[in-house]
Amino acid sequence: MNRWGERFLSRVFTETERARAARRTSRIQPATFAKRFAAKEACAKALGTGFRLGVFHSDMGVVNLPTGQPTMALTGGAAARLNAITPPGLRAVLHVTITDEHPYAFAQVTISGEPLALPSGEPLALPSGEPLALPSGEPLA
Repeated sequence: MNRWGERFLSRVFTETERARAARRTSRIQPATFAKRFAAKEACAKALGTGFRLGVFHSDMGVVNLPTGQPTMALTGGAAARLNAITPPGLRAVLHVTITDEHPYAFAQVTISGEPLALPSGEPLALPSGEPLALPSGEPLA
């Protein structure tokens, strides 16, 4: 980061990741970036491509759920690769764990699939009985 500065940060990290790190003190900013870099490496390996075949660092971003749990937001080539390896009838779920102990950062990404329908063929539904749907309103199954 000292050598390449903003050029490196904007090439490797998403706007969201850079904003999150900017809210940290200067003492822990490098660890913040290191953990996210490790997660991108782990995600590229979980996708089975590494950083090739159109998968770039900037296609993967670490985001946190409201609970604070980390997950990955994929765009571009990374999202295309995830779609390509997800079997029909399943929804890909990325499980992310990140930790650090100075001077090391570690991340692990596991991709699993969840069925879009029950084994009986019935679409998945909310407890109210209402079928699950995409934001567009299209049913999942």
